[in-house]
Amino acid sequence: MRQKSVDLQSLMQQVGISSFRQLSDRTQVSRRAIDQVRQAEAEKLKYADLWQLSQVLEISLERFMQIFSSLKLNQNFTEHLSENISEINPTESQRENLKVELIAETLQKLESLLLQLPTAIYAAEQNPSLPARNLLPLLRPLDRLLESWQIEVIGKVGERIEYDPQWHSLIEEEVQPGELAIVRYVGYKQIENGQEKLLYRAKVSPSD
Repeated sequence: MRQKSVDLQSLMQQVGISSFRQLSDRTQVSRRAIDQVRQAEAEKLKYADLWQLSQVLEISLERFMQIFSSLKLNQNFTEHLSENISEINPTESQRENLKVELIAETLQKLESLLLQLPTAIYAAEQNPSLPARNLLPLLRPLDRLLESWQIEVIGKVGERIEYDPQWHSLIEEEVQPGELAIVRYVGYKQIENGQEKLLYRAKVSPSD
């Protein structure tokens, strides 16, 4: 078990995974299954788990089985394995659709946070005595996540901008397109194939 554990850790390090728990989170493979891999019992895993581990560790499935299975793999087993893997291996189109669905679901769950957090941060930055100000650096990973999804913020809280109904919505009173308004709550847009897709309009009010 120890030798296989070292081999597995070496592969993990090459792809920036520092712990077995992180490997489990990244692959969605149970810790029990990962322990079986460490014991050279990879042949006991489900095909989907084998494929997921090999993909995340950036190693071919055959090589993965050679390292982490105590069985001598014959040609029939290898062919059987390849056939099953081909059935669960999603196409590029399927992966893209899954990614789009995941982003949409995540944005829906985080909607209140995404829309209200920048305004709360702005208020905290204006008052250094607020305890919440010390927590702001902890929220930066959210910005990096949105960036990785090519999601951009529309406006900046407190910023004076020219009102554009395509990207802004009015909180109160009436402002004509092109007139100055103040951003109260940011909006979001996503860049897809070079095109801008509106997710949420920034909420604005008339400029003072």
